[in-house]
Amino acid sequence: MMNHKQRISACVLAILAAAPVLAQHEDHVAGQPQGGKFGTVKFPTSCSAAAQVQFEQALAMLHSFFYPATLKAFEAAIKTDSQCAIAYWGLAMAQPPNPLVPPFDEAALKRGSDAVEKGLALGPKTERERDWLLAAEAFYKDYDKVPQSQRTSAYEHAMARLTQKYPGDSEAAIFYALALDEAAPPSDKTYANQLKAAAILEKIYREQPDHPGIAHYLIHSYDYSPLAQRGLPFADKYAQIAPAAPHAVHMPSHIYSMLGMWAASVKSNEAALKVMREEAARSWPGATHPSAPHSWDFMEYAYLQLGQDARARQVRDDADAATKFPFDRLVTYTGLEAVPARYALERGAWQEAAALEPRGSRWPQAEAITYFARALGCARGGKADMAQTNIDMLTQLRAKLEQSGQPYWAEQVQVQILAASAWLAHAQGKDEDALKQMRAAADLEDGSEKNVAMENRLYPMREQLGEMLLDLKRPADALKEYEASMQATPNRLRGLYGAATAADLAQDRQKAKLYYGKLVVLTRDADTARPEVRQAKLYLDQH
Repeated sequence: MMNHKQRISACVLAILAAAPVLAQHEDHVAGQPQGGKFGTVKFPTSCSAAAQVQFEQALAMLHSFFYPATLKAFEAAIKTDSQCAIAYWGLAMAQPPNPLVPPFDEAALKRGSDAVEKGLALGPKTERERDWLLAAEAFYKDYDKVPQSQRTSAYEHAMARLTQKYPGDSEAAIFYALALDEAAPPSDKTYANQLKAAAILEKIYREQPDHPGIAHYLIHSYDYSPLAQRGLPFADKYAQIAPAAPHAVHMPSHIYSMLGMWAASVKSNEAALKVMREEAARSWPGATHPSAPHSWDFMEYAYLQLGQDARARQVRDDADAATKFPFDRLVTYTGLEAVPARYALERGAWQEAAALEPRGSRWPQAEAITYFARALGCARGGKADMAQTNIDMLTQLRAKLEQSGQPYWAEQVQVQILAASAWLAHAQGKDEDALKQMRAAADLEDGSEKNVAMENRLYPMREQLGEMLLDLKRPADALKEYEASMQATPNRLRGLYGAATAADLAQDRQKAKLYYGKLVVLTRDADTARPEVRQAKLYLDQH
């Protein structure tokens, strides 16, 4: 049995040993831009003056999820002042690339746990710093035994206690707000956690408008269709606060995309990709930034809504050509799978969708994107037998997610299974069963929220329900579903076209003109002659 000194030594060795492993596996030596702007934070510590400056720089980077450079920044503070215990808190909190996208690698959780233990073992010089480390401990304690959801909840409560004990500590309040967002149940449509977080953050924002975490976490708190308009002022500001952080430059597009502001989303992600290319050239020469596919996915989605298919095709080609990444992340592979799937599905190119090939990864929820697109392509493109094969594959992927303790993602795959099965039943003439399953898919999707790793859902299920009803010559019913879908996913090309077509067939000329008119405005800079746009212009000319 180890004594106290042996435990400390073992912990030090574990953290030191982790550094080369991380460098090899995740290119931990990623550099940060010289003189980069990450915003302004204030976090008094007992560390040396030089380490204090480094700590606050690292903290600003942490608030923008600048992974893995933030790890290197906290390590620099520790190198400057080996007794800077609170820097180990930072090292622990920087282990998840994005705390809002679990599950996290067990190796990262171990490194986080070791860092907390090391910080506590050093003997923090102030009670406040010890309390910060203890709050982080709640996130990592028994990580190998306790599910992430329980530890996330424990961390939320620990941060609440920290905020109550130190009411003047704005950083405690900011991280508590983030913890509320992390712990928010995806099925809670009241957005109680998110609104509570936003109320905390907006109050502090008035006092610290250049703080990166406040604007960042307000975007996440409002990153839902019913709340997105509230996040617009912060989306417009965040990239200016921390322009050196790729995530900060990208994040405004979450709000823009929720609001159907496609041109703004494209601009945001073009800027983010520029920063990513610069970071990749510094840190991983010859490799693609692991967050690039996430931005490509946003751009692909936006271009397709604008009728700019040529630009969308170029993004698809860029994604297809990217094969080397310094480390893998869920958002890397959801993006890689979603881009070609969107390109086929948004254009109704069912044969293309049926022929898609998964990129291959350790993420079942990412591979499910491609198998879902294939199943739809087969079912709607006259290949019913192949559709069932892909549905069977989705069923296997759902089982993997259930077995690995990921109920949220298992449910999202179940939504895909229901929708694909619905279109297969429709192709087989089993229309009553088809409608039942398609409505079940729409209801199940509406009952939960999207995950930031798949910010823009691939193909809104309620919109598909409208398409199926339109196919079944029930235009009035279809219009209701299209309009309901547009409340959650506004300014979609297929949604507007479907609503206009349904309105016309339901003899509602006023709504038909309204939606066709919106479609023409949406696609005014289209680079491709989409049939939907031609039909809209023809209708408006004749009416």
